[in-house]
Amino acid sequence: MKFIIFAGGVGTRLWPLSRINSPKQFDAIWDNKSTLRLAVERLVSSFSRSDIYIQTVSDYEPLVKTQIPELPVKNIFIEPARRNVGPAVCLAMSRLQKIFKQEPIAILWADHLMKNPADFIKNLKIGGELIKKDPNRFVFLAEQPRFANNNLGWIHVGKKAGQISGVDYFRFLGWQYRPSSKECARMFNSGEYFWNSGYFVSSIDFILREYQRLSPDIFSIVEKTISAKSGRQAFEIYSQAPKISFDDCLIKKIALDSAVILKTNMGWSDPGTLYALKEALQKDGHENVTSGKVFNFNTVDSFVYNLEHKKLLTTVGLKGMVVVNTKDAIIVVPKDKVKDITELVAALKRDGYKEYL
Repeated sequence: MKFIIFAGGVGTRLWPLSRINSPKQFDAIWDNKSTLRLAVERLVSSFSRSDIYIQTVSDYEPLVKTQIPELPVKNIFIEPARRNVGPAVCLAMSRLQKIFKQEPIAILWADHLMKNPADFIKNLKIGGELIKKDPNRFVFLAEQPRFANNNLGWIHVGKKAGQISGVDYFRFLGWQYRPSSKECARMFNSGEYFWNSGYFVSSIDFILREYQRLSPDIFSIVEKTISAKSGRQAFEIYSQAPKISFDDCLIKKIALDSAVILKTNMGWSDPGTLYALKEALQKDGHENVTSGKVFNFNTVDSFVYNLEHKKLLTTVGLKGMVVVNTKDAIIVVPKDKVKDITELVAALKRDGYKEYL
């Protein structure tokens, strides 16, 4: 079984903690380790490091080599340009197809947190068994939801489809990204929907055939990129690929019977926003999560980070707020508006504040 970890994202929704030159997957936010480091450590406890591949962009190649020095250099793939995850997955599959024969491949991400990695490893192995039995499908790892989080994708879980090695797997009934708060609450209470962790196991040939069938424009561009005679030519070709997510270019289009679901309880979280990072780090839903020299007075359910060691950051009477102070930027935002930070970062870039990005 092989593993590909994608580590090329910018992480704009975590600004100002995450910056272009040091995005979230490389920051030591959990036990003084980056989420990329943790992603690799979870795997090497049970699998060979030679079976682990990381794909990133050229700007982050030195960070990957520094943080994961034990990984063979040949196992680090570089994307010629930034074109979002849709083209990135196709590119990785095309590269891996040239290295090894038919074998289960797990698609993983460098910016997640996990409290129960044993469950993750168990389900990866079960997913590998399912793909060996039938390589022409996706196996989604769906996480047991802990609350009605409307900042995530949700997978609709159907009836039991079978059992392998004593573990049940289920039918795939569809997928929904960021439902409304009302719809999210309904989905959560129904018990039929699980969080989409973004992890899945499949086979390289099947994934590429699905690209060729459902996103032929991406497939064609990636094929030409792989055959490019130079890095410059690869950049020029790959830059023509649409900027589109993997879910939009493939998952939304697949036949429902081409996927099955494994229910997981990994303690998984995707700290994709500053408040999601609070939810990942907190022990109780209404407690504050703080870092640095911070003094809160009558403040609840807030994320307060202070990265200036000589400055005291104080709050009074806040509820459901995010306050982050770095050496060159401060942000104060209600928890239900953190998703708008992406637009804020775009506005800062547009209006001449690039040095703060």
